Amino acid sequence: MPFDTATLDIAQLDTAHVGDIRGAFGSIKRDDVAPRNGWRHRLLTLLAILGPGLIVMVGDNDAGAFATYTQAGQEYGMRLLWTLPLLIPVLFVNQEMVLRLGAVTGVGHARLIFARFGRFWGAFSIIDLFLLNALTIVTEFIGVSLGLAYLGLPKLWGVVAAAGVIIGAAATGDFRRFERFMMTLVLGSLAIWPILVMVHPGLGATAAGLVPQLPHEGKLGDVMLLVIAIVGTTIAPWQLFFQQSYVVDKRITPRFMRYGKADLWIGIALVVIGAAAMMAFTAAAFATTRTPFTDAGGVALGLEHAASRAAGVLFAIGLIDASIIGASAVSLSTAYAIGDVFKVKHSLHRKPAEAALFYVVFAGLLVASAALVLIPGTPLGLLTNAVQTLAGVLLPSATVFLLLLCNDAAVLGPWRNGRWVNLFTGAVIAGLVLLSITLTASVLWPDLDGRAIAWTLGGGAAVTLAVWAGASFGRRDGRADVDRIGKEGWRMPPLAALPPQKMSAMEKVWMAVLRAYLVLAGGLVISRILQLAIAHRA
Repeated sequence: MPFDTATLDIAQLDTAHVGDIRGAFGSIKRDDVAPRNGWRHRLLTLLAILGPGLIVMVGDNDAGAFATYTQAGQEYGMRLLWTLPLLIPVLFVNQEMVLRLGAVTGVGHARLIFARFGRFWGAFSIIDLFLLNALTIVTEFIGVSLGLAYLGLPKLWGVVAAAGVIIGAAATGDFRRFERFMMTLVLGSLAIWPILVMVHPGLGATAAGLVPQLPHEGKLGDVMLLVIAIVGTTIAPWQLFFQQSYVVDKRITPRFMRYGKADLWIGIALVVIGAAAMMAFTAAAFATTRTPFTDAGGVALGLEHAASRAAGVLFAIGLIDASIIGASAVSLSTAYAIGDVFKVKHSLHRKPAEAALFYVVFAGLLVASAALVLIPGTPLGLLTNAVQTLAGVLLPSATVFLLLLCNDAAVLGPWRNGRWVNLFTGAVIAGLVLLSITLTASVLWPDLDGRAIAWTLGGGAAVTLAVWAGASFGRRDGRADVDRIGKEGWRMPPLAALPPQKMSAMEKVWMAVLRAYLVLAGGLVISRILQLAIAHRA
């Protein structure tokens, strides 16, 4: 049920979002304004704040990531490793903007988009999120089923148990209990690291993979599909919605911004090291065969043959653990977004009876996705990769809204972006669109050669620069130095008190062009996946 927020002097939509911080490893009173002096006090503060960045990053190394990174290693060795270090600054800048939005505004990402850009753009954003998240959760249960199959455990009861455990952990009405559940899973994600010792990949081949290159094997379309899948699984749209709402639900305020950034950096380190490890031990295990990728279950078998049964078991356990983290975080991001849009109670501090719609969406997505995976004949491996690629194609659209919000003076005031963050993020959007354009061309013309690729990238660069300029990402707020005075105590006022957001006609035109192109690119990705599915069955 909707509720009155008139008594709040800030923008929170749910009164449960205001109060003491009660994290997995510590608490901070709402009225605790004491300075953090000494390493012990700072460490205790970090432990209390730890969670949003760590969970969103480790949750990103989910079932789809296991499939994408191991496919890269199995089919192309270490020749796509260079994509990972390039994504580190992108990960930080994107998620740091989300952290700022959550801590400063006290409102979830979906609600801000609706409030500042209207129902038309808000509907596009939430429909994209809902559909992509639903498919992503399906891939998480695919990961659970593949891990169970390798371990020789019953698929039906294992998938049902996984869904039940996730729902049970969230439905206690105790935020701290849920976060401790997630932190236990984060610890479990380290299960794959010993596989590196068992398989011992060569340092020379690993280092060579840091040099940007495209594999010569196979068609350009297949390689670009995988590159965009790596981008899509490392930086996914659901992360923006999840982290911002989770920061709000954990009651983190701007006072603890630097601790939130430290939490994010720890998560980034874990996700990049984990991704590189998966590429490395898979590349070593399949070095002599380079057989076509089937699914993560096939990788577990390959590790068993190349190293030992223990390596395969650890991989399967890590896959199940990662799938449960991913399913929990992605379902929660959707439930938070629905609560934001419909202005109903949506907090893990509340029991199901107090926030019915929030928990119905959360549990409903999990149950429906688990049921779909149990249907015989579902193309598990192809569906997993398709979702990651679609996430990569749709990411530019999500990043555009993020960038515009972070330049909105009414929303972030002295916390809004400076010129360098805008320049970097604009370049990131341009790069993502370039990848998407290259993929589109490679789908339409599978036999493209190097010269054609260069022309495609050149033409794409011209288009993206025009989009960037036309959308005015370097608008006045972004070009001028931002006055940061008093930012520590600044919070966004209630949404109803904000002046209306004004988008220029040119901005609307270019956003519509970007949206239309991404719909076309998404359709072509689906077309390419269907072609691969038909070829695989043949």
